[in-house]
Amino acid sequence: MKRGFLVGVLLASVGLSFATNGDNLIGVSPASRGMGGIGVGMPIGPSDTIFRNPAWMTNYKGFNLSFGGILFMPEVKAKATLFGTSSRKETSQAKTFVVPEVGIVHQINDKLFFGIGAFGVSGMGVDYRNKDPMLSNMHTSLQFMRVIPALAYKVNDALSISGALHLAYGSLDMGARLCDPITGNCWNAGGGQSQTYGIGFQVGVAYNMGNFVYAGLTYQSPVSMTYKRVFDSNNDRMFEDLKLTQPQEVAFGVGVRPLDNFKVGLDIRWINWSDAKGYKEFQWKDQWVFAVGGEYKPIPKLALRAGYNYAKSPIRGGVKNVANANNIPNLAAPFSDFQIAYFNLVGFPAVTEHHITLGVGYEFTPNFSVDLAYKHAFKKTVSATGNVPGFSVEGSNAQNAISVGLNWKF
Repeated sequence: MKRGFLVGVLLASVGLSFATNGDNLIGVSPASRGMGGIGVGMPIGPSDTIFRNPAWMTNYKGFNLSFGGILFMPEVKAKATLFGTSSRKETSQAKTFVVPEVGIVHQINDKLFFGIGAFGVSGMGVDYRNKDPMLSNMHTSLQFMRVIPALAYKVNDALSISGALHLAYGSLDMGARLCDPITGNCWNAGGGQSQTYGIGFQVGVAYNMGNFVYAGLTYQSPVSMTYKRVFDSNNDRMFEDLKLTQPQEVAFGVGVRPLDNFKVGLDIRWINWSDAKGYKEFQWKDQWVFAVGGEYKPIPKLALRAGYNYAKSPIRGGVKNVANANNIPNLAAPFSDFQIAYFNLVGFPAVTEHHITLGVGYEFTPNFSVDLAYKHAFKKTVSATGNVPGFSVEGSNAQNAISVGLNWKF
């Protein structure tokens, strides 16, 4: 075993603790979340277009304002056996969090549209303080937020194009405790909260054939982040940086409105975790996200929504080498495959795969409406064992979330 066995972690977002498609939310607005997180291939609502595919902003005339939030309720558990020592399962105390979102879409003229939104979009966190010593009092938080100014241009009645900047804010606190398996010495490895900023971009295309058939395509660039002085991996009292890049994404979607009061859409997204610095070294796999959702209006003012979202976990279990070395960007001590599995499954269990969603929207006046959504992520458990006896680790994650959005248009 390498010196400095990692029994600590990294995680969460904007003061919260979540993981859905990897460490990304399935969607930001309740309209999208009620429909499985779609929004690339058809317009779902003004604020969601800013984040998912800004080219759809051309579908919303006048001035549109939305704000709301998500009440996120994860249930995260961990279990570890090290050096053959008996273990027991513990539950993270990070159980209830709030995620904010706000968006404005404004029609400048018949061709040009501007939008700006601020969204908590990525992260996760755990809290195992005062729990089993084998979990080493882990309490960690990764916060990641995007502020997105965007422009969309209506080429003609069918085609729109867009470009957006992604101004990113990240905050990382790795409140972990490490122990040397040879000497038995332990130390507090977390360096406290580190804040940093990054920038990326997004381009999008939207096609609308007579408000009957829709299609969209977007590309979102990676966002490079470096968190300063967050971790002491080798007990030299020097806190090291950690490079952690939010990955690039490509997404395509289609939609159809066979009836004036019914529409359904399908989005497919590719998230490139395996080439994102930090995630790559922690052995995350790329994800293909499949989201499907529909909306039915029994009366003009009432919208009923449902959806489904699936993506295979980027974190994989199985048998792991306990002795080889992997270098993590900027960290002094190397980590074995099993140490990485421990980090992922105890501290960063972004393993949920299947999500079902329900939503409702009601238009109280021509200028004001409210959207509500519920999401359930089914429990998923991933385990890993060492290639020598006496080492095993397990992480599980299940989630419930309720979101609300208030919308005005003028």
